[in-house]
Amino acid sequence: MARKVPTRPQGTLVVLEFASRILADNPLGDPHIRKLAVWLPPQYDEGARRGLGRRYPVLYDLVGFTGSGLAHLNWRPFDENVPERVARLIAEKRMGPAIVVFPDCFTCLGGNQYVNSPAIGRYADYLTREIVPFVDREFRTMSSREHRACFGKSSGGYGAIIHGMKYARHWGAVADHSGDAYFDFCYLTDWPRTLNELDRYRRKRRAPGRIDVLRDQRGADQGVDDGRVRRFLEAVWRKDKLGDGEAHALMMVAMAASYDPDAKAPLGFRLPVNLETGEVLPQRWKAWLAHDPIHLVARYAGNLKSLRGIYVDCGWRDQYHLHYGARILSKRLAEHGIRHVYEEFDDNHSSIDYRMDVSLPFLYRAVKG
Repeated sequence: MARKVPTRPQGTLVVLEFASRILADNPLGDPHIRKLAVWLPPQYDEGARRGLGRRYPVLYDLVGFTGSGLAHLNWRPFDENVPERVARLIAEKRMGPAIVVFPDCFTCLGGNQYVNSPAIGRYADYLTREIVPFVDREFRTMSSREHRACFGKSSGGYGAIIHGMKYARHWGAVADHSGDAYFDFCYLTDWPRTLNELDRYRRKRRAPGRIDVLRDQRGADQGVDDGRVRRFLEAVWRKDKLGDGEAHALMMVAMAASYDPDAKAPLGFRLPVNLETGEVLPQRWKAWLAHDPIHLVARYAGNLKSLRGIYVDCGWRDQYHLHYGARILSKRLAEHGIRHVYEEFDDNHSSIDYRMDVSLPFLYRAVKG
């Protein structure tokens, strides 16, 4: 028997096409003309029919790695997509009416971290300098930062907390669900299997017998690609379906391009480990850690304190060990006197959109005015 869904006003979904100047000629050749979805609450049209010019706070949905804003509009079995969830929360009076924006920040590396990187593109600028002003021009928004929030899960959660740190003049509140943090746990532990995957694309195939490691590691000890990463990417881009190992290797490559870009290196970025031996390269790993939220709280404490709301949560069985990073992040926030809400729940990293039932009302209360 089909699940009965209560009848309620669903609002209006508008899908626009936006031509970005900032993403034009981006280093990966990804499209600069993209779909931009905007969900308008039921009250938006009702007010327009009555000649009322009511304006609304705005929530920006930053999706996780391998996702795009449009993915959160899809039909879901035994569940709700994000517009349906927001409509229900409004109908239940758990939050008031708000506009929700679904930007597309996908790349051929599987996504990005909503930061500016010369190896991927200026996606932080794309959001804050193009999409935000465009939405404020085209819709009846409450257009000051105090009435604007961003939220996301995983890479989207990372993007939300980083934007709260670095771009607080654009955001009034942020919600970080299971966001990337404590890189020593969530990323470094994934490099062994990434190296195994990349090894399949090594120029000289391995053979039993004596090995000259010093010879074989030349260049690899500087974090530069010896060709295997390029060949891996070319193979991935030809595939219709990625295996689990390939998907995780692609994610690690995308993180390298996000956190350690270098225009002089092959592919425009460096790797944090020796491709042959797996040894961590201290200078390269230092570049990654400079982007780890747990190390940025002190630097951006003033910006974080200016926010009207900070929400962080994570499942205590997260398979990427992100609950440890979330705990450290909350600890750092508390140590610097930064007000925030931190919650944990009994689940892992997957299929946790139901946590928006907590975060979206929180954000609405923070930015409603």
